[in-house]
Amino acid sequence: MSTLDPVIHAPVRLQVMSLLAAATEAEFSFVRDSVEVSDSVLSKHSAALESAGYVHIRKGHVGKRSRTWLSLTPEGRAAFRAYVETLQRIVGHPLTEAAGPGDAAVP
Repeated sequence: MSTLDPVIHAPVRLQVMSLLAAATEAEFSFVRDSVEVSDSVLSKHSAALESAGYVHIRKGHVGKRSRTWLSLTPEGRAAFRAYVETLQRIVGHPLTEAAGPGDAAVP
């Protein structure tokens, strides 16, 4: 059985990857607000995803204000797709452990 990618598996990183998978690019503040974390938490997790080659971080300006945008790299999209496929295989199989005393049997 394939294992889940530990880089993606952290809850905040999984949320970021999922959000970015549905977009071409997203502004840092939008991702932060959507995932409901602080700037520092998102920065830390974004840096980890960038180090893995999964996320591209682009900095620029809108008028005089600096902005940061995040997007998935092709490798990031492939890794996220593989992660979701692995997760679907895991949850798609019925439980095989024997039920203990007081546990309901799993069909």
